[in-house]
Amino acid sequence: MRILMTKFVKKSEVSCSWFEIDAKNAVVGRLAAIVSKIIRGKNKNTFTPHMDHGDFVVVKNVEKIKFTGKKFQNKKYYRHTGYPGGIKETTPEKLYEKKPAESLKLAVKRMLPGGPLGKKQLTKLKIYSGENHPHSAQNPKAIDLSKLNNKNLIRN
Repeated sequence: MRILMTKFVKKSEVSCSWFEIDAKNAVVGRLAAIVSKIIRGKNKNTFTPHMDHGDFVVVKNVEKIKFTGKKFQNKKYYRHTGYPGGIKETTPEKLYEKKPAESLKLAVKRMLPGGPLGKKQLTKLKIYSGENHPHSAQNPKAIDLSKLNNKNLIRN
């Protein structure tokens, strides 16, 4: 009889790398799915759901992101102020005028686990309008979304 042992990675053995994604003409949901997998660390073979193994993701050109169908006008985001009757709703069109990056951030946030682990993983997402970002010193690896399919995610 052969016993297989599961290898658990310690916090000191975790190494994080940086990835850069150009969001020009990318669909919000598909981009969010790819980003959330990288942030959670599901692209690594050492993935464990209760630990933070994820990598940092820099998304640039977020102002050129796309929605499919009529979601840009019709989709609704809800939030509550905490007061009775304090439910507020907005559309991506209204949200885009104030904060262009917020719709992508909300999509990724909702694909991450809830609680402290999800909040910690969301801090690894860096979103910028335009081509320039302050993380060029980390030498992020560029991910080309047009060549990427869901079966062949980034493998280290």
